[in-house]
Amino acid sequence: MLSGFTIVRNAVRLEYPIVPAIRSILELCDEVVVNVGKSDDGTRDLVEGLGDPRVRILDTVWDFSRGSEALSVETNRAMAACRGAWGVYIQADEVLHESGVPILRDAVRAAAGDPRVEGLLVDYVHFYGDFNTVATDRHWYRREVRVVALGRDVRSYWDAQGFRAGGHRRPRARATGARMFHYGWARPPRSRLEKLVAAQEIFTEAVDRLEARAAQPALEWGPLLRRFTGTHPRVAQEWIAARQAGSAGPTVGPRRFRLGHLRLYLSDWIERLTGTRLFEYRNYVEI
Repeated sequence: MLSGFTIVRNAVRLEYPIVPAIRSILELCDEVVVNVGKSDDGTRDLVEGLGDPRVRILDTVWDFSRGSEALSVETNRAMAACRGAWGVYIQADEVLHESGVPILRDAVRAAAGDPRVEGLLVDYVHFYGDFNTVATDRHWYRREVRVVALGRDVRSYWDAQGFRAGGHRRPRARATGARMFHYGWARPPRSRLEKLVAAQEIFTEAVDRLEARAAQPALEWGPLLRRFTGTHPRVAQEWIAARQAGSAGPTVGPRRFRLGHLRLYLSDWIERLTGTRLFEYRNYVEI
């Protein structure tokens, strides 16, 4: 059995693509465990409305006195409820492209015979400001572990972006080439603003930064924003079309080049030339 798991709270108000997210891994998984935190906007009804018997809902109340660690606590709760030997993790603002389904299925099968492998990596496409622009500079992670071996002491870590194995060790993971589309910064301005306000309850150590970002009329421009020329995941296209129809006005501020951006352009040039991303932070050890 191959399990999937995710956590979500207030997905309606914050306009998370939770339904496309779950559907995207249902194409791969035998079950998907969804930890639904107590919400005030019908999130549970939205998830239940999928009407798929493979979806199992955990009704929970999240303890934000833990700060950002609450996210990993709740993710680990969802992991613990999985019944498979491997688990496919997806965040509420991510959607797995359907081209990655056979890739991950084969990769899990191969990894099951190799005790060194504790996780599998997916490649990220980060949308920024809208659904036609991607952010590509080295501040945006290229890959993350999104499939993990269950029952082998691999646990969600800190803000639930990555995992740790055997305590505090980064898990050993294998690249797959499957693509995960990240829409967290492409949602309508209103829902992004609400997310920044809501995040202050979780990321208490970054309240000042979050308040400053929420006060900006648009997202800050950054170098190496590029036009997206591919296709969005099939299960996300209806969700995207509804938000494109209601968009108005610029969502990214004007270009403001700073001297520090030069190192990002240099890093990008080296990456394109050699395939190596300088100063890349990794939540994993690639094998």
